[in-house]
Amino acid sequence: MNSYQKFPLNAAKGIKMLVLDVDGVLTEGHVTMTDSGDEIKNFNVRDGHGIKMLQRVGIEVAILTGRKSKVVAHRAKDLGIKYVIQGSLRKADGLQDLCGQAGISPEECAYMGDDVIDLPAMTQCCLKTAPNNAHKSVLNRAEWVSSYDGGLGAVRQLCEGLILAKGGWDDVIKKAYGVSPEDSGW
Repeated sequence: MNSYQKFPLNAAKGIKMLVLDVDGVLTEGHVTMTDSGDEIKNFNVRDGHGIKMLQRVGIEVAILTGRKSKVVAHRAKDLGIKYVIQGSLRKADGLQDLCGQAGISPEECAYMGDDVIDLPAMTQCCLKTAPNNAHKSVLNRAEWVSSYDGGLGAVRQLCEGLILAKGGWDDVIKKAYGVSPEDSGW
């Protein structure tokens, strides 16, 4: 069975917020630094479109990252992500803060992380997910693992699964683009 067939649709039905790490999830995990100390990150536009479509079915998206970067703030603003916590080295506490801001519980969250720093927050969430190239300890605890690596479509695949679970595919994807779940691998 592939990742599409293994997606936990029943568990995903009650999700109200998707919490994402940045480096290794929304990006490939590479950090480029300029001589002036500015950071450059590459984001996948398909992941971004998946986030926008997910928001259209009423699921909030949040960013919880251990690093601090102006680039992340710009990307979050660009995607309309209003819940962002940067510099969170204790991500379990960060998750609690995000949930408090959004007025929901961790049991109503899906989480995608790729490294050990994500585990304390990830394990509190209803749906624990990871990109295909996540650290082995994260892969071992994830309930669903994307077919794709971080920064290369893992977030998009997760967003599509959540849209499908929420029953929003026809309104958000099929009517707008003429694409069925089967056309996308579901």
